[in-house]
Amino acid sequence: MNYVRTFMLMAGLTALFAVVGYLLGGPGGMLVALAIAAATNLFSYWNSDRLALAAHNAQEVDEASAPELYGMVRDLAARANMPMPRVYLIQEDQPNAFATGRNPQNAAVAATTGILRTLTYEELAGVMAHELAHIKNHDTLTMTITATMAGAISSLTTFGMFFGSRENRPGLIVQILISVLAPLAAMVIQMAISRSREYEADRLGGEIAGNPARLADALAKIAGGVAHIPNETAEAKPATAHMFIINPLSGRGMDSLFSTHPDTGSRIAALMEQARAMGVGTMGLGRAGGFTGQASQSPWNSDRTPGPWG
Repeated sequence: MNYVRTFMLMAGLTALFAVVGYLLGGPGGMLVALAIAAATNLFSYWNSDRLALAAHNAQEVDEASAPELYGMVRDLAARANMPMPRVYLIQEDQPNAFATGRNPQNAAVAATTGILRTLTYEELAGVMAHELAHIKNHDTLTMTITATMAGAISSLTTFGMFFGSRENRPGLIVQILISVLAPLAAMVIQMAISRSREYEADRLGGEIAGNPARLADALAKIAGGVAHIPNETAEAKPATAHMFIINPLSGRGMDSLFSTHPDTGSRIAALMEQARAMGVGTMGLGRAGGFTGQASQSPWNSDRTPGPWG
């Protein structure tokens, strides 16, 4: 059902793009709009991962430079029966993570240094499993396309109002309505797609890691960290916010109103129900809050506990 819904929403986004082009420039405008959509999506298909990683100054790591994190991702990828993605670290105090790439063969996962200090080994494994689920489900490509098209619709309305042909250009009131409502509709569709994919990645990530409650607890800690620690890079580049496991924006201005992520409490509840259905232990896990600004049994020191996959 989630895949059908995603397909329908993406079809709606494409149709919206065509309609905006038609209203601003007639049949010719619609063709131009579709050509722009094709060009922007082709560019994002080949370059989205590099652009996203560069935007957050992510540095690639290997087994020598980050053995715990790299080994964790390798083991989880093997458990999920998928190719090993590239692994990146972001020098950022806010705990968070994201995945990017056009397909499982050309994908990357990135974690902030803050998340390494905040989560236990098992909790971080749940987060990495969530990101691998996005890759396995091809969500990274889907969300890149929807974000690109949503941004292109905003650019198209601006371009059409000032540079469209006078013969086909609609009246001023219609132009104003298009310039306001079209980007808003595109944003709503993008949010709906993103929220649907987050729930599915939580579910599959819980299966990959072996205990959904560990991911639930991680989400609670990350949400608390985001509330306490601003991510200035994400604030300056909000177009990347939908990629992260928890919305990295502080909620200043309209961020919280137009969040691309579902309610964290609802995600935690769904994960805890999944854990009970799987018959795994949930005592002390999935609790709300939990962020103290201090490392919690940091797995990056000695005496870590083994991951839930083996």
